[in-house]
Amino acid sequence: MPCDLILALDVPTREEAAPILRQLRGQLRWVKIGLQMFTAYGPNYVREVASMGFDIFLDLKLHDIPNTVGKAVESLGPLPIRMLTLHTAGGGEMMRAAVAAQQKTNPQLLLLGVTVLTSMDAAGLAEIGVGVAPEQQVARLGKLAADSGLRGLVCSPLEVALLRKNLPADMQLVTPGIRPASEVGGGDDQKRVMTPADAARAGSSYIVVGRPILKAADPAAAARGILAELNGT
Repeated sequence: MPCDLILALDVPTREEAAPILRQLRGQLRWVKIGLQMFTAYGPNYVREVASMGFDIFLDLKLHDIPNTVGKAVESLGPLPIRMLTLHTAGGGEMMRAAVAAQQKTNPQLLLLGVTVLTSMDAAGLAEIGVGVAPEQQVARLGKLAADSGLRGLVCSPLEVALLRKNLPADMQLVTPGIRPASEVGGGDDQKRVMTPADAARAGSSYIVVGRPILKAADPAAAARGILAELNGT
């Protein structure tokens, strides 16, 4: 199964992002815009990055009552976005409302259900009253998402193989928490991580990479290296 690379554009300002995007234009297809940049610059920034030829993954992790999430998806639908996230913990009714709004406003948009954040481990789940291991919670929420009509999930690469066994074969799995082998276990806020090649072999549809590209002396070379690793699996 082919696996593609998404750049997580997690930088403070558009001025900092601009030279990175110029270098990566034509090198990779996907850019993820998250809460930080969307809150700062809004829909027009999404349009700006899309106009450079990138496909946009808008990572807002919507989580509210069903009607509010549905209306939010309707508002976002006309933007030039190809992926949009919501929290599966919002429940089946909320996800079904999102799917109905997506079908109405942007049938090509892939809604991605976020299962368990890669910054969380068993201790973090226990802190919020979830007394099961992360992989069990991911499996439970993944099935709920599929039953609610979602066609994609965001999960740790460590849970990809499990989801591949239990969900429809066409479910798109997007995995953050990707680090080069030299950086796995490096102690940042990602707890459940894997290398690009291992994530692809496990069955990831897309991997999301931020700091290893953004902090590289040559971001374009770093992206090419990761793509080469993916293509070699």
